[in-house]
Amino acid sequence: MSEAPAPALAANELTVELGGRAALEDVAFRLPPGASVALLGPNGAGKTTLLRAAVGLVRPSSGSLRRGPGSVAFVPQRLDVEPSFPATVADVVRMGRYGELGWLRRFGDRDRALVSRAIEELGIGPLAGRRFGDLSGGERQRALLAQATAQDARLLLLDEPFAGLDAPTNQVLRERIRRWRDEGRTIVVATHDLQSASRDYDLVICLNRRLVAIGRPAEACTEEVLAETFAGRVVRVGDLLIDTAHHHHGAG
Repeated sequence: MSEAPAPALAANELTVELGGRAALEDVAFRLPPGASVALLGPNGAGKTTLLRAAVGLVRPSSGSLRRGPGSVAFVPQRLDVEPSFPATVADVVRMGRYGELGWLRRFGDRDRALVSRAIEELGIGPLAGRRFGDLSGGERQRALLAQATAQDARLLLLDEPFAGLDAPTNQVLRERIRRWRDEGRTIVVATHDLQSASRDYDLVICLNRRLVAIGRPAEACTEEVLAETFAGRVVRVGDLLIDTAHHHHGAG
């Protein structure tokens, strides 16, 4: 009998303290490889902290957070840079290969192919020669998503990637997440969007410093669970659940 595959991401009694207070408390879960996961919760729930802990940017105070085999890509919620930042969009996408190559090894055919494909798939060919600091928010997000695509990672962590996107970029991102999943990658998307969480993902993690629920959308996106997750700021209007703090809609 074959063994179950190693989880793509597993938390065990994970607690993270930031500035003398607990950002995450005693969180435990196991994410299977090849799943799309919505990480749902209000501001201050610890979503960003969890993603940053998964890539080693913050350290657990206790417990553990372990990744499965393969590389990881992290797309932050926002990347502020000086307008004079000299790197072009093509440079930013190429940076996605440095984690595997290191800074001293030369690009090979595979690296160039991954960068070219990422630029094409995210539709940023016309932007390739522009400075990253000159881009709009949506254009920067596309460039960062292309960088993540070029990494060819098995685990992708996206922190509020839909925030402030224009409609075309929003659709590009949704298609990119579906494609990553179809390729057998694991994608974790931090979001406030109840409708998308209940419709677009294999699993939902409901988080408010502690783990409230994890499961299929039908199990995790119930009115009771969401009310606990969002501290009562979810109300029902007909067949919709509304997060009153962000005015995102979700199916009940």
